[in-house]
Amino acid sequence: MNQYDFHQLPDDALIRLYSLLALGLVPFSASTVWRKVKQHQFPRPIKVSAQITAWRVGDIRCWLANPSGYGG
Repeated sequence: MNQYDFHQLPDDALIRLYSLLALGLVPFSASTVWRKVKQHQFPRPIKVSAQITAWRVGDIRCWLANPSGYGG
């Protein structure tokens, strides 16, 4: 997947942390993503299964539109 593919995904599609980092959609590390989730500064993920966590693409787009003002 590349950034072009991300922009073609529907808002209800799911994306995993590895892809967020690999595509450069988030400018920080995985541990910072989790810290920001805990502090309500980054969208909360969805638990897909016991070992799989993912984010809704629409939630990531909302965050990308205003990262400093996100208060999800």
